[in-house]
Amino acid sequence: MIENLRQKPVFRFAPSPNGPLHLGHAFSAFVNRDMANAAGGRLLLRIEDIDLARCTPEFEAGIYADLNWLGIGWEMPARRQSEHFADYQAALDRLVARGLAYPSFLTRGEVKARVLASQDTGARWPRDPDGSPLYPPDDRDRSEANRQRLLTSGRKHAWRLDMEKTLALVGKLSWTETGDGEKGEIAADPSAWGDVVLSRSDAPSSYHLSVVVDDALQAVTHVVRGLDLFHATSVHRLLQALLDLPAPTYHHHRLIVGSDGRKLSKSERDTGLAELRDKGQSVADIRHLVGL
Repeated sequence: MIENLRQKPVFRFAPSPNGPLHLGHAFSAFVNRDMANAAGGRLLLRIEDIDLARCTPEFEAGIYADLNWLGIGWEMPARRQSEHFADYQAALDRLVARGLAYPSFLTRGEVKARVLASQDTGARWPRDPDGSPLYPPDDRDRSEANRQRLLTSGRKHAWRLDMEKTLALVGKLSWTETGDGEKGEIAADPSAWGDVVLSRSDAPSSYHLSVVVDDALQAVTHVVRGLDLFHATSVHRLLQALLDLPAPTYHHHRLIVGSDGRKLSKSERDTGLAELRDKGQSVADIRHLVGL
């Protein structure tokens, strides 16, 4: 019986309890459930609550209520990331031990000031696919003695991946894509993200690190999520290669957008599932609203 479970395709729906679910989440949950059923696979639920400041038990309870109302079933128990920080720390420790991650000490304000100063000279600061400025090289280039002095002083810091070092180790990477945009074997470009964060003083793990660790530990074979995470897959493939983790098949689906053409936000209550339910909308209405 256990062997049969392992052979089945494994899908996962992984919301964060930092706000109420909206139509975009409903669409992703439906697509995950429908693809899992079509493949004769399993559907897992993962609660991605690494942000301890913004994620709350009330929002988590709302996720369960909304999914039950939609008729989305999942294997029990759901995995809660906040209960598995040790798994992410172990992965980070492996990268640090190999010299592939370094402590970064610049504050957001210091990075912003550096970017603005560069732009004042007419230079264009490089940005990642989401539009955020890449992290300056200051901390990556610090001497080991300087790093140890700052760490010993108790200075707050994050841990970042040394992109240049890691790319020299792994060479070319790609992933198999079956989604609504590009399809086939997609060339990964992790360098576009610069030295990504792996953990912060206020968050024991980053999204990038925790998601690849979880997918491997849960034996996920198919990652189905929105097109807004398409480019982030490059970072995930890099971390998988560095940590000797398997690469799932990826399916990035279209996004549900608001009347202004932008991706839906949890702050827009008129698209929230609980709000729509209270207004008398049915599950069939929800499927129609997301184009299913």
